[in-house]
This record gives sequence, structure tokens and C-alpha cells, in this order.
Amino acid sequence: MSYRAPVEDMVATLRHVAGLDRLMSDGLAPELDGGMTEAILDEAGKFAADVIAPLNTIGDKVGSKLKDGIVTTPPGWKEAYKAWAEAGWNALPAPEAYGGQGLPALVQSACIEMWNSAAFAFALGPLLTVGAIEALHAHGSEELKQTYLAKLVSGEWMGTMNLTEPQAGSDLNALRSRAERAGDGTYRITGQKIFITYGEHDLTENIVHLVLARLPDAPPGTRGISLFLVPKYLVNADGTLGAHNDLRCSGIEHKLGIHASPTCSMAYGDEDGAIGWLIGEENRGLACMFTMMNNARLNVALQGVAIAERAYQQAFAFAHERKQGVALDAPKGAPMSPIIVHPDIRRMLMDMRAKTQGARAISYMVAEALDRSHRETDEGKRKAAAERAAILTPVAKAYSTDIGVEVASTGVQVHGGMGYIEETGAAQHLRDARIATIYEGTNGIQAIDLVLRKLPLSGGEAVKALIAEMRGVVAQVAETNAPGFGHSAARLGAAVDALDRATQWMLATMGTRQGDALAGATPYLKLFALAQGGTGLAKKALAMAAEEGGAPALATARFFAEHLATEAPALELAVTEGAGALEDADAVFAA
Repeated sequence: MSYRAPVEDMVATLRHVAGLDRLMSDGLAPELDGGMTEAILDEAGKFAADVIAPLNTIGDKVGSKLKDGIVTTPPGWKEAYKAWAEAGWNALPAPEAYGGQGLPALVQSACIEMWNSAAFAFALGPLLTVGAIEALHAHGSEELKQTYLAKLVSGEWMGTMNLTEPQAGSDLNALRSRAERAGDGTYRITGQKIFITYGEHDLTENIVHLVLARLPDAPPGTRGISLFLVPKYLVNADGTLGAHNDLRCSGIEHKLGIHASPTCSMAYGDEDGAIGWLIGEENRGLACMFTMMNNARLNVALQGVAIAERAYQQAFAFAHERKQGVALDAPKGAPMSPIIVHPDIRRMLMDMRAKTQGARAISYMVAEALDRSHRETDEGKRKAAAERAAILTPVAKAYSTDIGVEVASTGVQVHGGMGYIEETGAAQHLRDARIATIYEGTNGIQAIDLVLRKLPLSGGEAVKALIAEMRGVVAQVAETNAPGFGHSAARLGAAVDALDRATQWMLATMGTRQGDALAGATPYLKLFALAQGGTGLAKKALAMAAEEGGAPALATARFFAEHLATEAPALELAVTEGAGALEDADAVFAA
């Protein structure tokens, strides 16, 4: 089934939920004046649909192959990537000084969603390059920037992020890769890394690895980790490529999904050690890497939205084509009806649509907050925006990727038995979606991060400000008294009230009974997402009431409020009263 970028809903979400209009009216995005956002997204949508989307199935069936240390991507991959890079899409958010366009994260986020909807495995490589550019630009020496940034920005070279080791997954305290000072300003890197996305491939002539490693005299734990730039090929003084560095791909994983994305095991230092250059300060590598990881978590959230959108579009089309049974009001002897007339099919499709658009709303809000945190001239406003982004990032990453799996699974169900058959493509979406809840910090870790690190920001005032905004939307819905909203005001009001009480409980509990707080972290994050996503869709529906497309926006917002947000009070109980059940589970785990 073909993919069509939902540009209209993307633009509506950018404008009415994330705050693109206000960003522009505040003078913080002058480059987007004159309909530039719509023009960019229209062109990106065409490229995603016409060039990338046709590669999705063949990428899944053929996958990437490793032979004699060389990884070959599926047919058509190289040509599509070359066309994508030459069209300037890789340079969209990058600094202008190095050939980028310097556009806001809001616009980049919508494009990232399109690339991932079109072909998840294809889009993964460029995402890591974006992160490498951010880390190098923020923390690299001037010499490293001059040598590598322009090539990374243009897409001629690609970047990777090398954290995980066989014994060090989420816990980087266990990291063992070593870095030795060479005496000439460079370092010699040795060790093994696993699960390295696009660690080896044939799309670009060079690959720039960002590698975490320890110096011999480093302090223990994460305080002793440094970050190094380790290129596949060394770069000569004139910018040409020199000798192959002492590194290799030792294997690629055979995975449940994203078959075309080469997930590599990397070996550094088989001989004298791979030559690397320090990024930032010694023993401060984790801070540099988090420049990549925080934005990467937003990008993974967008992957969840993207796979959900693709699965929804396919299920929607199938429901119009597949005929089974007859409509309830069909006359006797009528021919079979498209299954979209049946109430439960309609319920499943609306569930898919509402979850996807709610996750899109939250993710785009993160992007807008990141833009403000960099573009505001007032320090207080930058701080407030940064804290807003910090709170919403784990919510976006976890909720969006969770619903990515849920929506893809529902898509299989809409297809019935044909959904379980690979030829339809519905199963691929489910297989591809599953990884996003795991990498860039599992969703359980996102919940812990939200509760322990993000809720206390500014003494809890930052999260209270977000809840106050949600209350404002509920009040607007109630004031409209529009029949189309149904019970939305009451249901969303109950969800926001539940979030408020659960937040107060968390803030009061985490200092004295941290175990109880952590036991409720995951249901708390979902509660937060339901309140934020529901009010986001309601806000969009309010703004679009008089616009073309207003009726679908209203119907989606109402469904979210009356079918999804109703779970909020139960989640509040799981947060505030659920720890005891986990304590009693000791008898189970001891068995």
C-alpha cells in the first residue's frame, strides 16, 4: 500500500498545538514566513511517497548483508540516499556556517516523521547523522568541525553513536572500551560495541563514529567516560580520504524488524588501536553524548508516530476495499459491504487515528520547546522552554513508541487473517515498531527519568505550568458548549485532575519513599500522555472549528477524550496505590 504524507494534519498540529504561529509572531522563526513551512512539507511528502516508500517492502525482504567485512544495503537504497542528500534534506536543521539551512526543529520533526513513515529502516541512518552533527558542533574542537561538519551536513558522510557493549546496555557504568593517549593529541581506541545502527554500510564513502571509552586514569562509573570521534577512513590534510582506520564491522544482527538497517557489532583496535580524537573534555563524554541522546529521543518518538501513521493509512485503505458481511441498515439481499461500515472496525480505526495524532501533538510540542530554548533572547524564557522540553521528551518518547506498537498491532487486526500474512505488509509495521520502545533508553527508563529528574525542575513549578495549560484548554472546550465535543470537557477535565493529583503525590513521595514513586512511574507517564495528548487534540479542534478539516479534527479529539482519556482515573490509582501490590509480589519472584 502506498504512503501519503498527512501534510494537512502536520501543519495544523504545528500551528495550533505546538505553537508554530506564535513562534513566528514572536520573531523566532523569520525564515518560515510566506508559507515556507507548507512548501517544505509538501516537497518532503512527495519525496517520501515517490522515492523512499517504494523501498520499504524490498528493504524488509532483502535486508542488509555482511560479506568479507562489507555491508551491502538492499537494491535501490544507495540511489535513494544519494538523491535524498543531494536534495538538501540532510542539511535542513544543520548550522548554516557548515552548509546547513538552520531551520527550526519543528519543521525537521515533521520531515523526520515522513521519512520514517515511508521506510523506517532507511530513515534510521540519517537520524544518527543529525545527532553526530549536534554533538560535534556543540562540543568539538574547531579543527574537528572544519574537517568533518561540512561533509556530515551535506550527507556525503554519515555518523553513528557507539554506546552499548555486551555487558553495558542501559547501565554505562559497566563500559569497558579503552582509550590511550598517543602523545600527539590523538587517542588509540580499543574495545567492542554492539547494536550500532548503520555502523557499516555502502551509502557513503566515510562513516564518522562517535565512541564512548575510558582513559586509563579515569574515575569509576559514568564520571570516567570520554567521547571520541573515530572515522572509518582517516582524513588527509587536504580533505581527501586516507588509510582505513583500525576498526571493522564484526557482524550484523538478525532482527525481528528493520531488516534493511544494518545493526552492527563493531571491533576497535585489532592491531595498534583505532585513531580517535577527543570531543569535549576528558571524562566528560556522557554530557557530550547526551546532546545526541536527548534529541535522539524526540526523533525516536517521531518514529513511533510515523509507524503508527503508516499502519493507520494501510488499515484505513484495506477497510474500504475488503468486503465482509452487510451494513446493519442494509436492505435484505444487499451485497457484502466494505468492512469500514461495521462499528468495531470503525472503533479500531478511530483508536489508531486518535493515538497517532495525540502522539504527534506531544512530539511536536517537544520540538517547539527545543526551538524556543535555543532561539529566545531572554534567559528566563530559554530556561522555561528547556524545562518544558525536558519534561515532555520522556513522555513523547515512551508514549509515541508504545502507541506505535499498539496501532501497528491493531492494523494487523483490521486486516484479519490477511494481516498475519507477510504479503500485505501489515505485519512488517508491527515488527519494525517493536524496537522503538527499547532503544534510546527503554520506556521504563523514560518513566524513571520523568519522575526522578524532570518533575522536580524549578521545584515542581515547570510541570505545574504544563498542567495549568491543560486546564485552560478544558475550560475553553467547556465554554464552547459545542455539541460536537460531546462529553470531552468532562472526560478531559477528569484526566487533568487525575494527573494533577498524581503529580502532587509523586512530588511528595519521591523524596521519602522513592520505591513507591518508581513503582508508579510507568502508569504516571501514560497518565501524563493521555492528559497532554487529549488536550492537545482538543486545542487543535477548537482552532480548526471554522476551517476545512475541522470536522475530522473534532471527531478525533472527541474520540480521544471519550475512549482513551477515560483510563486516566484508573491510572491515578495505579500510581498512588499500586506499590503495595508490587511489594507483595516478592513471594512470586522468590519462588
